[in-house]
Amino acid sequence: MNVIFDMDGVIFDSERAYVGAYKKLAPKYGMEDFEVVHRACMDSIGVTRQKTKEIFFSYVGHEFDYDSYREDVQEELNKTEYELKPGVFELFDWLKETGARIALASSTREVSVRKSLGHAGLTEYFDQIICGDMVSHSKPHPEIFLTAAERLGVAPETCYIIEDSYNGVRAAHAAGAHAIMVPDILQPDEEIRGLAEVVLPSLFEVKEYLESKLNV
Repeated sequence: MNVIFDMDGVIFDSERAYVGAYKKLAPKYGMEDFEVVHRACMDSIGVTRQKTKEIFFSYVGHEFDYDSYREDVQEELNKTEYELKPGVFELFDWLKETGARIALASSTREVSVRKSLGHAGLTEYFDQIICGDMVSHSKPHPEIFLTAAERLGVAPETCYIIEDSYNGVRAAHAAGAHAIMVPDILQPDEEIRGLAEVVLPSLFEVKEYLESKLNV
């Protein structure tokens, strides 16, 4: 079995912290209509930092000091210790016992990804780690998942991809893989339910689902 995981919102309960930090600092930077930008960010969960920057500029203009804003956001996030999503170790331990190949495909930068995984004791579970600054295209483009499958030495259509975001599910589907959505902030709409193979409430149910596939 081949399984590819997103990180934020799937492994770590981090998406709410990101949105909270953005919102907290919006007044300091004179962002009056934050809710509009917030909605755009919600819709773009799962994209790279550069793509998020482009989204911000489309709403607040290129004169906005995004880099300083993002540095302040990162300072806020550095004060936060993200909790693991329920069922992480149960799922990973079971996958390793079955001999599964496991990859991480996160839009977050490599330095941040490895720091988070290292602190949580998760690095050794992954056979391959692909990050947002290691690919040219952001989700919903399938490049990051295609790259992960290639690095694992397997065909994309043999991979189960665990995602929480709309763009992540779109990218998984575009890669020809089995997209499993475990919703975090955003609940699936009609489009996403049509693209996902299944929508499951937690990683515990993901384990049960994959067990059923392994026994087929």
